Amino acid sequence: MASFNKVILIGNLVADPELKKTQSGVSVTSFRIAVNRRYTRQGEQQQTDFIDIVAWRERAEFVTRFFTKGKPILVCGQLQTRTWTDNNGQKRYATEVVADEVSFVTNKNDGPSGGGNYAAPSEAQPNYSSPPEAGFEDLSTDDELPF
Repeated sequence: MASFNKVILIGNLVADPELKKTQSGVSVTSFRIAVNRRYTRQGEQQQTDFIDIVAWRERAEFVTRFFTKGKPILVCGQLQTRTWTDNNGQKRYATEVVADEVSFVTNKNDGPSGGGNYAAPSEAQPNYSSPPEAGFEDLSTDDELPF
């Protein structure tokens, strides 16, 4: 049976990421992003989830070089769970996203550098309506289709 594990998130960094090295010299950083939930019940405040991210090698160096607390970031990766036993003998669990890709988040009002202000989700939503003069015409039957 095939399986699929892909996570795509856009959120804001909760703190400045710190670059660390493993004993073998591999770059790694762990950071947390705040991601607003898409739907809010009427009368309730918007809910936010705090997601732990781990980035390795070049991605870790990229994140620590270009991102700081509060900056928006796009993360694509895989959800992973780990278990371990702490010093008190308690079994611990962690769920995190291992980043395969990280990227800047911009909107159409940002310049080419991507350094503009991040718009609130309601301001950044694309407009999917098209004006009537968009060049579409109704076809009455399938016989008239050009393919």
